[in-house]
Amino acid sequence: MKLTIFSRLLTGYLIIFTLVIGMSIYVIIHIIQINEVAQSILTINNRMIDSATKLSDIIFSQVRYERKFIISKDKAFYREFLQLKSDFDRYLSEMTSIAESSQTRSYLNNIRESYQNYQSLVYEEFKYLKNGDGYAHLEFNREKEKATNSIIEELGKLETNTRQNTTDKIKRLHEIGTELRRMAMVMTGAFLIFGIVISLFINRSITQPLSLLEKKTREIGKGNFKEDLNLSSPPELAELAGAFNLMCNKLKELDKMKSDFFSSIAHELRTPLSTIKMGTSLLKEGIEGPITEGQRGLLAVLEKEINRLIGMLNSLLDLSKMEAGMMSFNLEPQNIRPLIDQTIEEIGPLAEAKKINLEVIVTEVLPIIKIDSERILQALRNIIGNAMKFTPEKGRVKISVRSVDHGVEVSVADTGPGIPAESLITIFEKFQQATTGGSSPIKGTGLGLAIAKEIITHHGGKIWAESEPGHGSTFIFVLPA
Repeated sequence: MKLTIFSRLLTGYLIIFTLVIGMSIYVIIHIIQINEVAQSILTINNRMIDSATKLSDIIFSQVRYERKFIISKDKAFYREFLQLKSDFDRYLSEMTSIAESSQTRSYLNNIRESYQNYQSLVYEEFKYLKNGDGYAHLEFNREKEKATNSIIEELGKLETNTRQNTTDKIKRLHEIGTELRRMAMVMTGAFLIFGIVISLFINRSITQPLSLLEKKTREIGKGNFKEDLNLSSPPELAELAGAFNLMCNKLKELDKMKSDFFSSIAHELRTPLSTIKMGTSLLKEGIEGPITEGQRGLLAVLEKEINRLIGMLNSLLDLSKMEAGMMSFNLEPQNIRPLIDQTIEEIGPLAEAKKINLEVIVTEVLPIIKIDSERILQALRNIIGNAMKFTPEKGRVKISVRSVDHGVEVSVADTGPGIPAESLITIFEKFQQATTGGSSPIKGTGLGLAIAKEIITHHGGKIWAESEPGHGSTFIFVLPA
């Protein structure tokens, strides 16, 4: 009985999986070693060096305060001296607790003995001063200096020893890393060889069926859904061929439905709408006889709705062309400011009707950018019109334009209800409208922002929205220079 493709792949994957597990265990062990050495450097060596530096600073500071106290008899200096002694003892205890080697502990014991000697000399000298007795001042200074020099010398040895230990650990890390890298290269080579062998073995049984499958897939890509795919073996590919043939039949049906749909759009929708629009215009003009004011108003409403439907259809077709890459763009170097001014002039009557404060802010000279003026004008109409639509009466819409790195940034901010965070991305998809939370949703086709995004994207720019529910929205797009 021949193994199926699944059985062959499963066997090969199990072998590779076993090898990978072995390699992973090996790597994990070495990583643990690396972590232990690195942790030792961070928690022991670095702390030891840092503490040694602090002990040096403390002993020098104690000598200064001790001498100041001897000269001035000011108890504040004596208190500082005692505080530094407490710090010295604390750091020394910490260093002793983390010492790794007997040599390090020997250095610390020598430091402790010298420091205790220094402290005894200081306290004895302070006692003489307190009682007002005479004493050999120079002799005390020599002994104290000898003790402090011994401390500094031992600290230097300790630091040198610790740095050497750190260097040894770093070398150990390098050795572990080299060994791990060498083993990884060997295992990678083994995996590649084994994978090639498995691939060649499986290739003999599936190359021809896959070639036929690839050929048929290309035919489908060209729109040819005819001729069924016939594959007999391996069993999995035979089942795949059956599913593929079923898909071809479904694609045939979908392709026919798509063709019928667009044919219906072109012939059954646009033509009647155009006829109705023309008829409505003729009726309004009184060609077929006089009409009453009520009839004139009704015709105006009909004409408005017809224009809206035609506009929606044109927008949908424009968007389809853009998505299919069939829309041509005539890019010419020019300033975007006149297009913004034109959009503001066109939308001005709506702003006056809603008593909206329409504000344009351009605080600098804008660079010349390559744009299709008609398409960018369409994007501006959609974005600014969207802001006007969602801004309540006596609200404000602010258009800000500024130059950015290698381009121009345009932002349109409104004082509308805002957009929920989950809708800030989906609003740029076709037929998508954000839920503003108002009592009555604002009607729209859900195409304006999608078209604006396609236009900006085709210009090499980017567009996004920023909003907080209840605090308005800001739509921003950037066009490259």
